[in-house]
Amino acid sequence: MSAPALTAPAHAAPRSRIGVNQYWIKLAMAALMVLDHLPHVPGLVPVMWADVFHVVTRCVAVWFAYGAVEGVLYTSNMRKYLSRLWGASLIMAAGNFALGQLLATRDVHMYDNNIFLTLAVGTSLLALVKRLSATKWHTPAIVGALVLSLVCALLPIEGGLPLVPFMAITYALYSRVVWRDLAYLALAAAMFALVWQPYDTWEATVSMLAQNSDFMLVLVIPVLHLYNGKHGPHTRFSKYFFYVFYPAHLWLLALVSYVQAG
Repeated sequence: MSAPALTAPAHAAPRSRIGVNQYWIKLAMAALMVLDHLPHVPGLVPVMWADVFHVVTRCVAVWFAYGAVEGVLYTSNMRKYLSRLWGASLIMAAGNFALGQLLATRDVHMYDNNIFLTLAVGTSLLALVKRLSATKWHTPAIVGALVLSLVCALLPIEGGLPLVPFMAITYALYSRVVWRDLAYLALAAAMFALVWQPYDTWEATVSMLAQNSDFMLVLVIPVLHLYNGKHGPHTRFSKYFFYVFYPAHLWLLALVSYVQAG
């Protein structure tokens, strides 16, 4: 997700000069994201590899959520930033609906993927907190954000269960890296507790955990420590790449499924 140029404010998290900028991590995450969505084409990926892809890509959504939080912290035009997110979510929803109607004749169903909507909800919540940050309502606003994030997690939005609380944690503990990481671990433990259920065999248990592996959001922690806090190239490509690539690759996979079913 594109974020404004990073000019560190007083609340900035400490960064190492050695690391990778946002641009290159974004490209790597986009490549990982494709791996997770390849199984949308029936028979394209063996079941075992589909499970592996699903686990190792749990860092992708939370990375873009982290970028969205940085967008809230650094942007000089919150209204424009929110408009871009909400606009992308509406375009994605309309495209999903239209393509779903066109492909339904061969029983190809569109998945309810729309990470833009999740990020727009979380970012709007944090934007409200930021607006209140200079007032006496700052601390209650932070607490309210954490509570409301849990409520938003119940909404039928992609990645909503861990993603919106992840954004609230990131905002509240942005400059306190150790506490931030511990909070991520606590969130992951809660996600694990929600899905844990032993099956008759360990293979079945592992497969179940792989399919419900939101607790593996902790994979983003080493990525964040690799991130040097720098934006990278400031081009139209770097700004709008994900806005185009995310829906385009999903719609392309749906079209491949349609042709395959013909």
